[in-house]
Amino acid sequence: MPRRTARAVARPVVGWLALAAAAPAVAGCGGGTSTLSAAELRDPAQCQGCHPAQFAEWAGSMHAYASDDPVFLAMNRRGQRETNGALGDFCVRCHAPQAVRDGLTTDGMNLPALPASAKGVTCYFCHAAESIEGTHNNPLILGTDGTLFGPFRDPSSGSPHRSAYAALFDETRTESANACGGCHDIVNGHGVALERTFAEWQGTLFAIPPHGLTCAGCHMSGRDGLAATTGTKTRRIHDHGFPAVDVVLSSFPGADRVAQEAAVQTALDTTLQGTICLDDASRRIIVGIDNVGAAHAWPSGASQDRRAWVQVTAWVGDRVVHRSGLEPGETTATAADPDLWVIRDCIYGADGGEVHMFWEATSYLTNALPGPVLPDVRDPTSLVRTHLKKTLPAEPRTLSELPDRITLEVYLKAIGDEVLESLVTSGDLAPSDAAAVPTFRMGGLGPVTWTRATATSYIDGSPDRRLACVSSGTYTPMINITEGKSHAHCPAPPPPAP
Repeated sequence: MPRRTARAVARPVVGWLALAAAAPAVAGCGGGTSTLSAAELRDPAQCQGCHPAQFAEWAGSMHAYASDDPVFLAMNRRGQRETNGALGDFCVRCHAPQAVRDGLTTDGMNLPALPASAKGVTCYFCHAAESIEGTHNNPLILGTDGTLFGPFRDPSSGSPHRSAYAALFDETRTESANACGGCHDIVNGHGVALERTFAEWQGTLFAIPPHGLTCAGCHMSGRDGLAATTGTKTRRIHDHGFPAVDVVLSSFPGADRVAQEAAVQTALDTTLQGTICLDDASRRIIVGIDNVGAAHAWPSGASQDRRAWVQVTAWVGDRVVHRSGLEPGETTATAADPDLWVIRDCIYGADGGEVHMFWEATSYLTNALPGPVLPDVRDPTSLVRTHLKKTLPAEPRTLSELPDRITLEVYLKAIGDEVLESLVTSGDLAPSDAAAVPTFRMGGLGPVTWTRATATSYIDGSPDRRLACVSSGTYTPMINITEGKSHAHCPAPPPPAP
């Protein structure tokens, strides 16, 4: 997808301040106010009176928490210091966008002193968006007349603000993904596409109209009800908790850590399917994982910070005869396992060495699982592109004994231990905040358990290659699947562009 440098987008508010002041009084909720002023429109607390459910969901979400998150604050603080301020508004453009547009911050260093109404990704900032000019780094254009946009073509009367329909908020329209994509595709100052969630989605079957699936379709589950306390029409309304993989790490008003982790787990549980095959002839285990549920690559987002890994254990009776993964107390950076399969982005600095901070990245490599695509008879790889496999142990080693039970588990941590440790060491992150980052098991895998009794025998590509396999989904012949590359230790960086 072509990319261009996002320009800072700011619109003057003076013109529509006068329009809002001149608008006729409208009876309704909103703390007794008739027509909300410009300042009131910007304050999420004003939304609570008319939209209590949506406000409660948003108030405990990562959008509300975006400029209070200690990892974000630590990275921004360190980035400003190490770039001598050149990082500027790069982080806050998405983490506190309304504060940037209103001139309340230029670099995020004063965020703790700002009023709560200016922090995070606010109700107003999203619902005032009337268009988008660009593909990344927050190119949303906000309206200038105080109108708040939504998915309803027939907004109810009695609202204390102007209301209008916009396709950017209509989950049935694929273009609504643009509203999310502007902040969920990020290009750093070196031109490196660090976050590519929107671009990844555009390459999947979910982006194909008219029956695709938009960002809201996954991250804003729907229910029937009244959109506002003043409403009279039953609508399809959407949860504003936006579960993904990050969760609150510190005390935050409105946030329920237990509920948030449960919502994240529910979202993750439908993402992957897994397969275990035993090849008796070669005395090796072949495991496969398949991205069947994420409408983008997996993992996605700040993939240079994410750490996903595969855990495979094989037994003969009660004895472990093979284990690949992490031992207790190990991290993906310290594990001694030569077969450890880590999935993430590797980022590299100007000297070609691996770096951990996004502002240093001048190139990257990814081994993420691509999102699902439509099968194409002209392209046989389309049937298996979302699959990756790993052969254990790697050649020339073989299993000392053929196991009678094998398990496959996959884990995901939003921020890698080495990234957190680096932030703690630099004095920018409290150890307690680093310790609070949870690890999720991709529960939809079960885990996958293989036994002789449950395995099915497959001729895998040729009569002399027979595998005994168990799968949590639909088995795909392992002969056709690409061998997954581990990023436990980053490989050599890609050569510079000519």
